[in-house]
Amino acid sequence: MKNVLKFTLISAFGLLLTSCGTTRTAPEAMAENEFRNQVYKEIVSDQSKFTEFMQVVHNNDEAEKWLLKDHFQMMENGKMKAVMEKNPEMKEKMKKMMHEKMENDPEMQKKMQDKMKAKMMEDPEMKQAMMQDMHTKMKANPEMADKMMDQMIQFLHENPELMEKMKAKMKAHQEEMKAGKKK
Repeated sequence: MKNVLKFTLISAFGLLLTSCGTTRTAPEAMAENEFRNQVYKEIVSDQSKFTEFMQVVHNNDEAEKWLLKDHFQMMENGKMKAVMEKNPEMKEKMKKMMHEKMENDPEMQKKMQDKMKAKMMEDPEMKQAMMQDMHTKMKANPEMADKMMDQMIQFLHENPELMEKMKAKMKAHQEEMKAGKKK
């Protein structure tokens, strides 16, 4: 009986010691660079795990903001353009996804519009290219043209200073057109 009691106590003590050494929290495990890098490699090398990870990201507002910030940085430094040129299908999916996101998130839409306005003011060639692209899309899709016109009118009503500039430009354009007809 003594041997059975000794064996039971030693086994219980051994199990207790073994179980104490294997419990780590996620932050503790991720603090180790080698382990963390192995986890990252495992996620990015397996499409289903990566997809699952991205779903977690998209369900977390803060993580999604980080992802969008990274996306904008890639766009600004030209990395995104290089990736998209290699994969046109991905480019179309990204455009569609961004369009849907902006429709559902007014704050993001405002930030994107502000960034685009700033870029257009800095780069006249970009402004011209975007205007040409917009005109082409509007000709191909009259519904979109009406929607954009309504948005522009609303924007002009919200910004009286810009409205005055637009009126002055239109008046100057009309005068040019009249002068051209007289010649």
